[in-house]
Amino acid sequence: MDRLIFLLYFAFVLPAFATEPPDCELQIACKVGNRSYHARVPDGWDGKSPLPVLLHFHGWGRQGTLTVRHGRIAGATRKMGVLLLGPNGNGRSWDFWDRSSDDVPFAAAVIEDAAKRWPIDRSKIFVSGYSWGGSMAWRFACADGSGVAAVLAISGTLRDADENCANPVNMRQVYGTQDTVLDYPYGPDGDLEGAVALWTMRNGCSDKADSKSSWKPTKILPIMRHSWTECSSGKSVILDVHKRGHFIPRGWIARQLEELL
Repeated sequence: MDRLIFLLYFAFVLPAFATEPPDCELQIACKVGNRSYHARVPDGWDGKSPLPVLLHFHGWGRQGTLTVRHGRIAGATRKMGVLLLGPNGNGRSWDFWDRSSDDVPFAAAVIEDAAKRWPIDRSKIFVSGYSWGGSMAWRFACADGSGVAAVLAISGTLRDADENCANPVNMRQVYGTQDTVLDYPYGPDGDLEGAVALWTMRNGCSDKADSKSSWKPTKILPIMRHSWTECSSGKSVILDVHKRGHFIPRGWIARQLEELL
């Protein structure tokens, strides 16, 4: 009898996630109020194991439909066992300029809605974005960041180092010095590391990177990595810099997820 009660308890009182299967995925949008997002589960998922999450903000003029089929975004999450969420920006854009942006609570609602449809691992929620979406990823993390395991931002930042961000956050940023869409955010006197000054200050890191190293996501794209790993907050900052323009480097998201997972 005790064993029966035990089994019934776990079957009905503590369900792993919503009992109804998700009615949206890939090009079929998931509804959140009057807005929506797209989702893609990783290849080979067993249908029950908790999933790490990558919430990715698309670039200007795009939508989540591209995010979930993008080779350098979905191509990484599919292989790394990560649930990909691609929210749709109003007017195909994001309001990251304003600290009271409506896109912040919307993005938080996307995560909560996804948690009702799929079992997610709350300790592994990563927030990403490209271009204006990269700036939106910074805004989302700056507004709270308490539930964000790390930010993976590509060619987009918040330019004001005086932003009063709520919490320290593990930050990973990649940027090209020849970017002509959103020019590289140099610091004073052309300081490359000024691009992430907001987070090195908020995380309690040293003025200069603790270490530098080079790596190549592809044979023709050398990247210089600036790493702050000894910050008083316990949160690190990594800045990857290349000499090309405005794009998502092939293999960059995959490497960050591999290291973080």
